[in-house]
Amino acid sequence: MLAKRIIPCLDIKDGATVKGINFLGLKNVGDPVELGCKYALEGADELVYLDISATLEGRKTFARLVERIAENINIPFTVGGGISSVEDAGALLKAGADKVTVNSAAVRNPALIDGIAAKYGSQFVVVAIDAARADGVWQVTTHGGSRSGGRELYSWALEAERRGAGEILFTSMDHDGTKNGFACEVYARLHERLSIPVVASGGAGTREHIAEVLTGGKADAALAASIFHYNEIPIPQLKEYLAAEGIPVRL
Repeated sequence: MLAKRIIPCLDIKDGATVKGINFLGLKNVGDPVELGCKYALEGADELVYLDISATLEGRKTFARLVERIAENINIPFTVGGGISSVEDAGALLKAGADKVTVNSAAVRNPALIDGIAAKYGSQFVVVAIDAARADGVWQVTTHGGSRSGGRELYSWALEAERRGAGEILFTSMDHDGTKNGFACEVYARLHERLSIPVVASGGAGTREHIAEVLTGGKADAALAASIFHYNEIPIPQLKEYLAAEGIPVRL
Protein backbone atom coordinates (compact mmCIF):
# COMPACT_ATOMS: atom_id res chain seq x y z
CA MET A 1 0.00 0.00 0.00
CA LEU A 2 1.25 3.47 -0.84
CA ALA A 3 2.23 5.65 2.08
CA LYS A 4 -0.38 8.17 3.18
CA ARG A 5 0.74 11.79 2.88
CA ILE A 6 0.65 14.59 5.44
CA ILE A 7 0.43 18.02 3.81
CA PRO A 8 0.62 21.38 5.62
CA CYS A 9 -1.21 24.18 3.81
CA LEU A 10 0.14 27.73 3.86
CA ASP A 11 -2.07 30.67 2.86
CA ILE A 12 0.03 33.51 1.44
CA LYS A 13 -0.84 37.20 1.41
CA ASP A 14 1.67 39.86 0.39
CA GLY A 15 4.52 37.39 0.75
CA ALA A 16 3.67 36.25 4.30
CA THR A 17 1.98 33.16 5.67
CA VAL A 18 -1.35 34.13 7.22
CA LYS A 19 -4.14 32.35 9.04
CA GLY A 20 -7.71 33.40 9.73
CA ILE A 21 -11.28 32.18 9.36
CA ASN A 22 -12.70 32.52 5.84
CA PHE A 23 -9.80 34.89 5.08
CA LEU A 24 -10.97 37.32 7.81
CA GLY A 25 -8.98 38.38 10.88
CA LEU A 26 -5.76 37.32 9.19
CA LYS A 27 -2.66 36.95 11.34
CA ASN A 28 0.91 36.65 10.15
CA VAL A 29 2.13 33.23 11.26
CA GLY A 30 5.58 33.21 9.68
CA ASP A 31 7.80 33.41 6.63
CA PRO A 32 6.61 30.96 3.94
CA VAL A 33 10.08 29.66 3.14
CA GLU A 34 11.13 29.27 6.79
CA LEU A 35 7.88 27.52 7.66
CA GLY A 36 8.19 25.27 4.62
CA CYS A 37 11.73 24.30 5.58
CA LYS A 38 10.58 23.57 9.13
CA TYR A 39 7.76 21.32 7.93
CA ALA A 40 10.07 19.53 5.50
CA LEU A 41 12.57 18.81 8.28
CA GLU A 42 9.74 17.58 10.52
CA GLY A 43 8.67 15.03 7.92
CA ALA A 44 5.90 16.67 5.88
CA ASP A 45 5.45 14.79 2.62
CA GLU A 46 4.35 17.77 0.55
CA LEU A 47 3.33 21.40 0.98
CA VAL A 48 0.52 23.47 -0.50
CA TYR A 49 0.91 27.24 -0.91
CA LEU A 50 -2.21 29.25 -1.75
CA ASP A 51 -1.98 32.88 -2.86
CA ILE A 52 -5.10 34.46 -1.35
CA SER A 53 -4.39 37.92 -2.74
CA ALA A 54 -3.84 37.00 -6.36
CA THR A 55 -4.09 40.35 -8.07
CA LEU A 56 -1.91 40.74 -11.15
CA GLU A 57 0.90 42.28 -9.12
CA GLY A 58 0.31 39.77 -6.33
CA ARG A 59 0.73 36.94 -8.80
CA LYS A 60 4.12 38.31 -9.89
CA THR A 61 5.14 38.60 -6.24
CA PHE A 62 3.94 35.04 -5.68
CA ALA A 63 5.98 33.74 -8.62
CA ARG A 64 9.12 35.23 -7.06
CA LEU A 65 8.21 33.58 -3.78
CA VAL A 66 7.74 30.25 -5.57
CA GLU A 67 11.29 30.58 -6.89
CA ARG A 68 12.57 31.07 -3.32
CA ILE A 69 10.58 28.07 -2.11
CA ALA A 70 11.96 25.88 -4.90
CA GLU A 71 15.52 26.94 -4.06
CA ASN A 72 15.18 26.07 -0.38
CA ILE A 73 12.74 23.18 -0.01
CA ASN A 74 13.47 19.60 -0.98
CA ILE A 75 9.94 18.14 -0.89
CA PRO A 76 7.22 18.50 -3.52
CA PHE A 77 4.98 21.55 -3.29
CA THR A 78 1.76 22.64 -4.95
CA VAL A 79 0.76 26.26 -5.57
CA GLY A 80 -2.59 27.84 -6.32
CA GLY A 81 -4.69 30.95 -6.09
CA GLY A 82 -5.85 33.07 -8.99
CA ILE A 83 -4.75 30.62 -11.69
CA SER A 84 -7.16 31.24 -14.54
CA SER A 85 -5.15 30.35 -17.65
CA VAL A 86 -2.62 27.84 -18.92
CA GLU A 87 -0.10 30.70 -18.94
CA ASP A 88 -0.70 31.40 -15.23
CA ALA A 89 -0.03 27.74 -14.46
CA GLY A 90 3.03 27.68 -16.68
CA ALA A 91 4.58 30.68 -14.95
CA LEU A 92 4.34 28.98 -11.56
CA LEU A 93 5.60 25.64 -12.85
CA LYS A 94 8.50 27.46 -14.51
CA ALA A 95 9.23 29.17 -11.18
CA GLY A 96 9.69 25.72 -9.61
CA ALA A 97 6.31 24.46 -8.39
CA ASP A 98 5.74 20.72 -8.69
CA LYS A 99 1.97 21.01 -9.15
CA VAL A 100 -0.68 23.70 -9.50
CA THR A 101 -4.18 23.69 -8.06
CA VAL A 102 -7.21 25.23 -9.74
CA ASN A 103 -10.61 25.77 -8.18
CA SER A 104 -13.09 28.55 -9.01
CA ALA A 105 -11.60 29.24 -12.44
CA ALA A 106 -12.00 25.57 -13.39
CA VAL A 107 -15.66 25.61 -12.35
CA ARG A 108 -16.21 28.65 -14.60
CA ASN A 109 -14.12 27.21 -17.42
CA PRO A 110 -13.64 23.43 -17.16
CA ALA A 111 -11.49 23.45 -20.31
CA LEU A 112 -8.77 25.03 -18.16
CA ILE A 113 -8.12 21.56 -16.73
CA ASP A 114 -7.77 20.08 -20.23
CA GLY A 115 -5.43 22.87 -21.27
CA ILE A 116 -3.03 22.56 -18.34
CA ALA A 117 -3.04 18.76 -18.48
CA ALA A 118 -2.44 18.73 -22.24
CA LYS A 119 0.53 21.09 -22.01
CA TYR A 120 2.16 19.97 -18.77
CA GLY A 121 0.70 16.56 -17.91
CA SER A 122 -2.02 15.37 -15.54
CA GLN A 123 0.51 14.88 -12.76
CA PHE A 124 0.84 18.66 -12.51
CA VAL A 125 -2.90 19.38 -12.14
CA VAL A 126 -4.72 19.31 -8.81
CA VAL A 127 -8.39 20.26 -8.94
CA ALA A 128 -9.51 21.70 -5.62
CA ILE A 129 -13.22 21.34 -4.89
CA ASP A 130 -15.06 23.16 -2.11
CA ALA A 131 -18.58 21.89 -1.41
CA ALA A 132 -21.33 22.18 1.18
CA ARG A 133 -24.35 20.00 1.84
CA ALA A 134 -27.66 21.56 0.80
CA ASP A 135 -30.98 19.70 0.73
CA GLY A 136 -29.15 16.41 1.02
CA VAL A 137 -26.84 17.10 -1.93
CA TRP A 138 -23.19 18.13 -1.87
CA GLN A 139 -23.15 21.34 -3.90
CA VAL A 140 -19.90 22.78 -5.26
CA THR A 141 -19.09 26.31 -4.10
CA THR A 142 -16.57 28.88 -5.33
CA HIS A 143 -14.80 31.97 -4.00
CA GLY A 144 -14.00 30.45 -0.61
CA GLY A 145 -17.46 28.95 -0.22
CA SER A 146 -19.30 32.24 -0.73
CA ARG A 147 -20.89 31.45 -4.11
CA SER A 148 -22.71 28.51 -5.64
CA GLY A 149 -20.77 26.74 -8.36
CA GLY A 150 -23.92 25.21 -9.86
CA ARG A 151 -22.48 21.70 -9.79
CA GLU A 152 -22.80 18.53 -7.75
CA LEU A 153 -19.64 17.29 -6.02
CA TYR A 154 -19.35 13.73 -7.35
CA SER A 155 -20.22 14.53 -10.97
CA TRP A 156 -17.79 17.47 -10.97
CA ALA A 157 -15.00 15.33 -9.49
CA LEU A 158 -15.55 12.71 -12.20
CA GLU A 159 -15.56 15.37 -14.90
CA ALA A 160 -12.35 16.87 -13.52
CA GLU A 161 -10.72 13.44 -13.67
CA ARG A 162 -11.90 12.89 -17.26
CA ARG A 163 -10.51 16.28 -18.25
CA GLY A 164 -7.06 15.43 -16.94
CA ALA A 165 -6.88 16.18 -13.22
CA GLY A 166 -4.19 14.10 -11.56
CA GLU A 167 -5.54 14.61 -8.06
CA ILE A 168 -8.63 15.94 -6.26
CA LEU A 169 -8.33 18.15 -3.18
CA PHE A 170 -11.76 18.21 -1.54
CA THR A 171 -12.72 20.58 1.28
CA SER A 172 -16.04 20.24 3.07
CA MET A 173 -17.15 23.78 3.83
CA ASP A 174 -19.40 22.31 6.53
CA HIS A 175 -16.38 20.94 8.37
CA ASP A 176 -13.68 23.48 7.52
CA GLY A 177 -12.38 25.34 10.56
CA THR A 178 -14.50 23.35 13.01
CA LYS A 179 -11.70 20.98 14.13
CA ASN A 180 -14.48 18.42 14.66
CA GLY A 181 -13.26 15.90 12.10
CA PHE A 182 -13.51 15.29 8.37
CA ALA A 183 -16.49 14.33 6.21
CA CYS A 184 -15.16 10.77 6.05
CA GLU A 185 -18.14 9.22 4.27
CA VAL A 186 -17.70 11.70 1.42
CA TYR A 187 -14.01 10.89 1.00
CA ALA A 188 -14.82 7.18 0.96
CA ARG A 189 -17.36 7.72 -1.83
CA LEU A 190 -14.90 9.83 -3.82
CA HIS A 191 -12.28 7.10 -3.43
CA GLU A 192 -14.70 4.50 -4.73
CA ARG A 193 -15.71 6.57 -7.77
CA LEU A 194 -12.34 7.98 -8.80
CA SER A 195 -9.11 6.36 -9.95
CA ILE A 196 -6.93 9.34 -8.97
CA PRO A 197 -5.73 10.28 -5.45
CA VAL A 198 -8.00 12.24 -3.12
CA VAL A 199 -6.62 14.73 -0.59
CA ALA A 200 -8.78 15.47 2.47
CA SER A 201 -9.09 19.03 3.76
CA GLY A 202 -11.36 20.65 6.33
CA GLY A 203 -11.94 19.56 9.91
CA ALA A 204 -8.61 18.36 11.31
CA GLY A 205 -8.49 18.89 15.06
CA THR A 206 -6.91 15.76 16.51
CA ARG A 207 -4.59 12.94 15.52
CA GLU A 208 -7.62 10.65 15.60
CA HIS A 209 -9.43 12.77 13.01
CA ILE A 210 -6.53 12.40 10.60
CA ALA A 211 -6.25 8.67 11.23
CA GLU A 212 -9.99 8.29 10.61
CA VAL A 213 -9.99 10.07 7.25
CA LEU A 214 -6.96 8.08 6.07
CA THR A 215 -8.60 4.76 7.00
CA GLY A 216 -12.40 4.91 7.03
CA GLY A 217 -12.36 7.88 4.65
CA LYS A 218 -9.86 6.12 2.38
CA ALA A 219 -8.18 9.46 1.60
CA ASP A 220 -4.70 9.29 0.11
CA ALA A 221 -3.51 12.36 2.02
CA ALA A 222 -4.60 14.73 4.78
CA LEU A 223 -4.10 18.49 4.53
CA ALA A 224 -4.27 20.91 7.46
CA ALA A 225 -3.12 24.39 8.41
CA SER A 226 -3.61 25.79 11.91
CA ILE A 227 -2.86 22.56 13.79
CA PHE A 228 0.61 22.71 12.24
CA HIS A 229 1.12 26.49 12.27
CA TYR A 230 0.36 26.69 15.99
CA ASN A 231 2.19 23.43 16.74
CA GLU A 232 -0.97 21.87 18.15
CA ILE A 233 -0.06 18.56 16.52
CA PRO A 234 3.65 18.36 15.64
CA ILE A 235 4.20 16.41 12.44
CA PRO A 236 6.71 13.93 13.94
CA GLN A 237 4.29 13.02 16.74
CA LEU A 238 1.42 12.73 14.28
CA LYS A 239 3.35 10.38 12.03
CA GLU A 240 4.49 8.24 14.95
CA TYR A 241 0.87 7.95 16.07
CA LEU A 242 -0.34 7.02 12.57
CA ALA A 243 2.39 4.40 12.20
CA ALA A 244 1.46 2.92 15.58
CA GLU A 245 -2.12 2.68 14.33
CA GLY A 246 -0.93 0.64 11.36
CA ILE A 247 -1.31 3.44 8.80
CA PRO A 248 1.54 3.46 6.28
CA VAL A 249 3.45 6.75 6.47
CA ARG A 250 7.00 7.85 5.66
CA LEU A 251 8.93 8.28 8.91
